Amino acid sequence: MSSISRYMTWQILIVTLFATVAICFAMWMTQSLRLVELIINRSLPISMFFYLATLLLPRFLAIVLPVAVFGATLFTYHKLISDNEIVVLRAAGSSHFAIASPGIIAASILTLATYALSLYLVPASFRNFKDLQHKVRNDYSLVLLQEGVFNTVADGITVYVRERDANGELHGIMVHDNRNPDLPVTYQAESGALIHSENGPRVMLVNGNRQQVDRTKGQLSMLYFDRLPFDIGQVKLADQVRWREPQERYLDELLRPDQSKGDRFYHDKLIAEGHRRLASPLLPLTYSVIAMAVLLCGPYNRRGQFYHVLIAIALTVTLLITSLGLPHLVTKSPVLMPLLYANSIVPLMIGLYLLAVPPKRRAGGQPAELAPSAS
Repeated sequence: MSSISRYMTWQILIVTLFATVAICFAMWMTQSLRLVELIINRSLPISMFFYLATLLLPRFLAIVLPVAVFGATLFTYHKLISDNEIVVLRAAGSSHFAIASPGIIAASILTLATYALSLYLVPASFRNFKDLQHKVRNDYSLVLLQEGVFNTVADGITVYVRERDANGELHGIMVHDNRNPDLPVTYQAESGALIHSENGPRVMLVNGNRQQVDRTKGQLSMLYFDRLPFDIGQVKLADQVRWREPQERYLDELLRPDQSKGDRFYHDKLIAEGHRRLASPLLPLTYSVIAMAVLLCGPYNRRGQFYHVLIAIALTVTLLITSLGLPHLVTKSPVLMPLLYANSIVPLMIGLYLLAVPPKRRAGGQPAELAPSAS
């Protein structure tokens, strides 16, 4: 690779990096705010917020990277044309394809990165995110015992917790057991914790007392204790077996769904997502080739390449919208599955053909790229 090609390749990679970081940061800040309510309501540490938000980053990268590559390629080659550097390269005998080679190399590297994101990093991170989110939402200590609230955890059992620290330890506990109306019992403890057992959740009370009133005799009995487990009954929470969404599955799980009820119902959706994972990572290369083909193969205009830039943007936006809508269409009509690949491959092949095949001479014998436009 010549020094000029290395220079152009690094320009595209650096611009792509800056664009990706900027857009991903904006998306990350916007989407991660949705986690604030979950963190506050469950009284989770701030480290949990940052961990959950970080698990969302690969999804944002997979969305942003194709657009960032297109923007970087369009910006770099438009700048080279505006500075007349492309004219010098053409005068030195470089063909369209030779000039476009740095962009193709940079886009190919980023396409491989997109495949890594799509096939492994995105499903792995999103699976961890959904598993942790499910665990937090269905944790006994978080669902049953809200701090500062009288929690009715079962018929006749009310639990109050003044505070819960970051380690899950409970402070200022009061438990009222009215399952036997003639012998109500009240427990008070300085601290404790919610533990799991085969018979259901239990509250371990530490440093407290047990107060029982015999309504028939009007007597109060009190017992002090250091540690006392209290069974709060059989509490049924949401089913822990969770059906995995298509976005959190690996490629083999998408293309070969099992015979579970959910997989049978969403069979076509899973297959469509699997083929989308194979086709969509080609979009960074397709977008870049489109940008270079429009800028390099069009007629030279002394007034600038404004219209060529608009054409490249319009074509790319059209492909982007199509790539977003096709998976839903394929889910309803699986026979249209080849369109997922055609949307990425056909424009890529057309762009490579325009760059690789020398342009025909005009009537006056002048190359098309150097022929001034009528404007």
